Amino acid sequence: MILLLRERATPEQLELMLLQHKFYIRTAVDIERRVLVGGGGLHADCEEKLLDDGSRQQDIWAASFMPLTGKMIFESMVNLRPRQNRSMEILNPNIRERVAQLINEFLGNL
Repeated sequence: MILLLRERATPEQLELMLLQHKFYIRTAVDIERRVLVGGGGLHADCEEKLLDDGSRQQDIWAASFMPLTGKMIFESMVNLRPRQNRSMEILNPNIRERVAQLINEFLGNL
């Protein structure tokens, strides 16, 4: 299930986001508006929900999060942008850190 969060996820919401992949959650975050979408089959599903909610493409970054270990993987087709990021992996360390902070804030240590 795909959920849009503006505050920390409840344990129940975390379980719903884990339904698709069991051990990890696909996420997309708007680093300017501080909104996270998690769950679903693809990062693009999360990205679409953020765009529908008013986010700008340039502010959306995707990563996968494993709640049991806290590990994050900053790789997704959503991150591939010729003018901003020439890789599926988030290359800018400042953006990576902002994405990690938001994921931890919304999903970490539950």
